[in-house]
Amino acid sequence: MQLDPVTMDSFSVVLVWTAVSLYVLGFLAYAVDLANRSQASLAARDAAAKSAVAKQLAGVGARGTAGGDAPDVAGASATAAAAAPPRYLWGRIGTSLTWLGFVFHLGATLLRGLAAGRVPWSNMYEFAMTGTLLITAVYLGVLFWRDLRFLGAFMTGIVSLLLGASSLFYVEITPLMDPLKSVWLIIHVFVASLGTAFFALAFAISVLQLLQARRERMAVAATEAPSRRSMLRTIPDAEALEGLAYRFAIIGFIFWTFTLIAGSVWANDAWGRYWGFDTKEVWTFIIWVLYAGYIHARATRGWRGTRSAWLAIVGFAAVLFNFTIVNMFFEGLHAYSGLS
Repeated sequence: MQLDPVTMDSFSVVLVWTAVSLYVLGFLAYAVDLANRSQASLAARDAAAKSAVAKQLAGVGARGTAGGDAPDVAGASATAAAAAPPRYLWGRIGTSLTWLGFVFHLGATLLRGLAAGRVPWSNMYEFAMTGTLLITAVYLGVLFWRDLRFLGAFMTGIVSLLLGASSLFYVEITPLMDPLKSVWLIIHVFVASLGTAFFALAFAISVLQLLQARRERMAVAATEAPSRRSMLRTIPDAEALEGLAYRFAIIGFIFWTFTLIAGSVWANDAWGRYWGFDTKEVWTFIIWVLYAGYIHARATRGWRGTRSAWLAIVGFAAVLFNFTIVNMFFEGLHAYSGLS
């Protein structure tokens, strides 16, 4: 039995909200995981302290015996407890729920594309659907390279909010406008979405970097006792987080550079000029300049630490502004939001 486009689109909407629900559950599981990481870190620190005390007592006992070695049972037990690798069950549950949400999310996107008979990213609703799908795909793909489950709550939270808010932009399927009937629709918008996904990952890491840097400054200055149960104790230090954010921002910048070039070529095909200072074109270039400045400043000017993190955050804020405010409230040749 073949489904008609209206039915497929209805199923797509149902799958979208199913995916949102699973992402929210994943967010909750990741939140519990962060809390457990804090508790596990505290327990490991206490076990290490007990081990050190036990070794000191064992040393005193050994010196008090007639030349024999006293067995360090308590110290060995505490050391083993401290060295035992944490299992982070709730983190795995959060990842499983995120994978399940991604499957439903992918199904919703494919159904929308099949119902429309084209790629599903020609208006704001479809772009939000595809963009958040790629954000999730990049996050899950990176997990095969490095364990970044401590970012899970941030990433599922961002995707849940953006995908849920995309319902505000829902529009029925309509035929493409003439300028959109081009192969560049497939290439240009997909690459822009992929660049946005890497920028989102760099943004989340930069936020954690700022929090971690603050905690480290407090520990050094000793002006305020940091929370013993802070989940920041269980994630990489600020410098390592900065390096990760920088790598993802560079990848996103490469995709965004191609987006800018492809957009110019497409503009020439559609309107007979490569650049016309249209609002969307200007903001795409502003985003490119922000990330170019971020990469250049960090590489050559020594803009490390909190300054580089704020540049990455401002860059992603500009991406969101370009997608929402510019699309909805600024007029121009790129008025493809689909909203009346």
